[in-house]
Amino acid sequence: MPKQQDSEQKKTIGRVMHEFKEGELQSGTGGKKVRNPKQAIAIALSESGSSREQSPAQRKRSLARTKAKESRGETASAEKEGRAAQERVMRRNSARTRG
Repeated sequence: MPKQQDSEQKKTIGRVMHEFKEGELQSGTGGKKVRNPKQAIAIALSESGSSREQSPAQRKRSLARTKAKESRGETASAEKEGRAAQERVMRRNSARTRG
């Protein structure tokens, strides 16, 4: 019987499946675009820490890693909107003014 998912896991699964539907989901870091819905579901469950194939420690680590990636703006949807690029420019400019 599958365990209940919390709201953070549901949001992550929703984001990953949205990226798949938009054709932005990639396998691995910078890999090929995912075209198989079953593979997209597997990636979503793994990133959200909901996969039964992972140990409890791996689940916790996966969700923490995904949340860190989302907060840095490194998801496909955030990069499409340009958030990550804006933050890099802001950091670069603040480093120049300090030094």
